[in-house]
Amino acid sequence: MTEPHVPEPREARALYAVTGAGPVGWTVAEQLATAGHSVRILTRSGSGPSHPLIERVPADVSDPARLGGLFAGAAAVFHCIHGSEYSTRAWETELPRAEQTVLAAAGEAGAVVVFPESLYSYSEPDLPMREDSPREAQGGKRGIRTALLTARAASATDNASVVAGDFFGPRVRAAHAGERMLKPVLAGKPFVVIGGTDQPHSFSYVPDLAAAMIRIAQDGSLWNRVWHTPTGPALSQRQLAAAFASAAGVRAPRVAALPGWALRAMGLLAPAFRELAETVYQFEQPFVMDSRASEAALGLQPTPLPEAAAATVAWWRNQAR
Repeated sequence: MTEPHVPEPREARALYAVTGAGPVGWTVAEQLATAGHSVRILTRSGSGPSHPLIERVPADVSDPARLGGLFAGAAAVFHCIHGSEYSTRAWETELPRAEQTVLAAAGEAGAVVVFPESLYSYSEPDLPMREDSPREAQGGKRGIRTALLTARAASATDNASVVAGDFFGPRVRAAHAGERMLKPVLAGKPFVVIGGTDQPHSFSYVPDLAAAMIRIAQDGSLWNRVWHTPTGPALSQRQLAAAFASAAGVRAPRVAALPGWALRAMGLLAPAFRELAETVYQFEQPFVMDSRASEAALGLQPTPLPEAAAATVAWWRNQAR
């Protein structure tokens, strides 16, 4: 099986800082260390990959007094911390302040900041979403993503945003193609998705996102823009589940859908369902991103689906041992 592409080092033994050790931060740190770079990964708990070139530092990135020293000497900062919960309230309270703190500290250190980004801000999601498509969505979590992108564009610190579709891949748990899909697929059990089973939807493989972020960090001509993660053809949730089943050597599962109207009704009583219902539109109609311009500019291609699905299944099976 072909390994995900890892960009060649542009500098001998550069130092990079990574905030957060979720699936994106962890994968960025691993790819950088594999390429021979030193990595300082910052998390509240001091977690992260175990590697001789990775320094795991317990740190609160909302504390500007500490960030200056921790970013010192870094060529780039990969800001991969998300909100403490999937809610408009948490995002609005936590994300803008954290990003401005990181941008200010990185600017003082002379480092570019590279952000992973979602498709939430796109204001014409019924059309294929390209790098030059309007990103003016308002209200709720979508409006927060729009505001974050606007603030990054206004920052004096060099930065870049790398948009991805819904995640899948090793270490991806809390996602539509995470444990809610992988666990029943591997167990041979039916499961329920939101919106619809057969609408085309763009899913991005996390190692491809990490590789794009690293490529952009190492080339100043790519900064201060929004890019797209190299992402394969859009798949329905049923098709992605079938790809995982094929990689696992099991029968494709039965997949049912919870329609949007039912999810919205449930949201009247339960906040968690209300937060989920806000973006169910992404699964009720085609929700497709086009990454061809970014692929050409970055010189990267998406990992073929059979390889990406096999790596994802292998990681999940290792968790069960």
